[in-house]
Amino acid sequence: MKLLLDLFPIVLFFGAYKMADIYTATAVLMAATVVQSGVMYTMERKLATMQKITLVLVLGFGALTLGLHDERFIKWKPTLLYSGLTIALGVGHFVLKKNFLKLLLGSQLSLPDAVWHRLNISWMLYCVFMASLNAYVATYFSTEEWVNFKLWGYVFPLVFIVSQGIYIARHLPKEEDPV
Repeated sequence: MKLLLDLFPIVLFFGAYKMADIYTATAVLMAATVVQSGVMYTMERKLATMQKITLVLVLGFGALTLGLHDERFIKWKPTLLYSGLTIALGVGHFVLKKNFLKLLLGSQLSLPDAVWHRLNISWMLYCVFMASLNAYVATYFSTEEWVNFKLWGYVFPLVFIVSQGIYIARHLPKEEDPV
């Protein structure tokens, strides 16, 4: 269910682009992200920090795209998001000596500090990769190709998150058998 909800705005964005243009698709993305956030809030009675950031960036860059009639803003939003995440995780890790992933998820997952450290580093590397990849596609490819990349490029986060889940599962405490 969560995966479908996560894909909802990008699928609508893709469909609107194919039926109209980047500006219509941007407006649809903005509306779909508001609806997505509303549904998430209704389900969980709160919005995760990442959802709040995504909502603000989609609405902000979407408004700039529509207001200035310049598609570059919406195309560069993912690069800014991933770069911001890299910076936040890096500042936390190297400057503040805090693991923001552990602070966000530590109440849900009991993992050794070394595992949290590796997860933090892998998320920083992943975000650098995704920011760079989006920047490259946004710069050197047409809007049509960038939109196709946004849809089919979802394989990268899916593979990354599944691999993270497999890695984390190996390090979760074993449940004791009831006697």
